[in-house]
Amino acid sequence: MDRIPGPEPQIGVGVVASFDFTRDRELWRWMPPDVTLYLTRTEPIATSDPQELVTELNVPRYLARPTKELCMLDVRAVIYACTACSFVGGPEGERALREKMLACGAPVALTTAAAMTQALAAVDARRVAVVHPYSAEVGERLRAYLTKSGFHVVSLKGLDLSAAELPHVTYDRVADLVLAGDHPDADAVFISCTGLPTYDLIAPAERHLGKPVITANQATAWALLRTIPRQAVGPHQHLTQQGGFATDQP
Repeated sequence: MDRIPGPEPQIGVGVVASFDFTRDRELWRWMPPDVTLYLTRTEPIATSDPQELVTELNVPRYLARPTKELCMLDVRAVIYACTACSFVGGPEGERALREKMLACGAPVALTTAAAMTQALAAVDARRVAVVHPYSAEVGERLRAYLTKSGFHVVSLKGLDLSAAELPHVTYDRVADLVLAGDHPDADAVFISCTGLPTYDLIAPAERHLGKPVITANQATAWALLRTIPRQAVGPHQHLTQQGGFATDQP
């Protein structure tokens, strides 16, 4: 009897998502065949106020239990996949989140906020048009984070959605937001929030606008994979074609 080939050896990577994250399948689509994505979530936060929610989830202690759970699975890197939760405290707050994950055993620790700046730099974008689903106040926190990180936000457009509305946002609504939020001076468009669906939107939006379109989930997967190093699976997406793997901390 011929020997039956076994499955391709796997490399594990870990994602800590907010308790209300619904885009697991979207993150998986960027994974190459030899990478297994392990995903866990934070404890629930008892508030309906978006500002209070992301501020509370910026507290490092919420990452301790899920990070330790992922490290028991021998993952090679861990990323906190919540954009606002990782930028709302500024660069100092983002750094504290990574330090907590490292202290809990993560071999490499990242956040979506740091992945966002890495991805924008990788496509040579310094002037950025930003679209997001947040309130105006949270949107201004995003502008401040990008500005402190060396970028110039040339336009900022939001939807002012509640957390409960995010899972129901359609591709068409995100596409309309991108078209309305683009700016002729922007080197790239950034779509913030891991709660928005974006995978199938990126390539056609880039063709239409003639510039890179970077999204929170795309940057999350790309930054996580380049630490191992592997290339994200995103046909005709500008970011996924960028080389230069890195294993250093952001």
